[in-house]
Amino acid sequence: MSEPPGAVVFLASAPPAEETPEPSSELRTAGPAEAERPGDDTAPRPLAAQRVLPLRRPGRWIATAIVLVLVAQIAHGLVTNPFYQWDRFSYWFLRPTILDGLLVTLEVTAYSAVFGLLGGILIALGRLSRSPMLRAVSWTYTWLFRSVPLIVVLLFLYNFSALYKTLSLGVPFGPAFFTFDESRLATDVVVAVVGLSLNEAAYASEVVRSGILAVDQGQHEAAWALGLPKSYQFTKIVFPQALRSITPNYVNLLINLIKSTSLVFYVSLLDLFGSAQSMGSTYPGDIVPLLLVATVWYLILTSAVSVVQFYVERHFSRGATRTLPPTPLQKVRTGLRDLRARAQREAAI
Repeated sequence: MSEPPGAVVFLASAPPAEETPEPSSELRTAGPAEAERPGDDTAPRPLAAQRVLPLRRPGRWIATAIVLVLVAQIAHGLVTNPFYQWDRFSYWFLRPTILDGLLVTLEVTAYSAVFGLLGGILIALGRLSRSPMLRAVSWTYTWLFRSVPLIVVLLFLYNFSALYKTLSLGVPFGPAFFTFDESRLATDVVVAVVGLSLNEAAYASEVVRSGILAVDQGQHEAAWALGLPKSYQFTKIVFPQALRSITPNYVNLLINLIKSTSLVFYVSLLDLFGSAQSMGSTYPGDIVPLLLVATVWYLILTSAVSVVQFYVERHFSRGATRTLPPTPLQKVRTGLRDLRARAQREAAI
């Protein structure tokens, strides 16, 4: 009898049916009492008593102990060192001067974030345009403002009236219809917002451009195949998907923008840092507490932005992941549930 190609033929023949041992009625499974018979080390243990021991990791415990010691030392130094003057810190933390500077910081940050994002979108579209002129101008703008330090941009705008005393609106190289006095138009807040927006737009353009390029090419082709207008393609199909990649990177820029507002002090605008610096000049003995006040407020602002970032990313991740990332409250509940289940297992054993 021929076998098909590739078949495996076993030469050993099966034992005769009569030689197969019959199951004896005397064979039975050992009970729990017999399994734990004294003096019998080879007897199997009950399933409930068998445990899988985790792998020992002494290096992890040593590193954790070292980090805990360092954190405890830093916290102890912050609390017990009289040089920090925590009583003066509590005095200055909610003073009207500090709160007024905080409002200026929030105002400048809000305007600069909005104008910077809008400018970044326009520059990114110019970089992706088919027009060589738009691509060249957009690339030059990004290259220039990413190369020049922000403090130089702010100081240049602050002294802009020395170069152009008046600004006009009219026909290019022709008569002017409206003329503005630059010194009256360029207030301290305007100079700060314009400088920060110009700098922010250069970085935001690269973030937006990378997010648009991250959208799958099939989405563009599907929109073109449907004959949708380009404006509708961008606002309804491309940009909403690009926001998933844009959001975390732009929030990093926003956090950096909050900290960059401390530079507007050099253009005579008393923001949060400027107010702390001004009070430090008036009260030299409170310089350290005032710097700590500014530091804590910056920590609060950036932490609030980070919380908003988490929920915005969670919103835009819908449809891209099977399960949404858990919120901090959900993580705490899951941890407590796992800890309770583990305690119950340990008690049962």
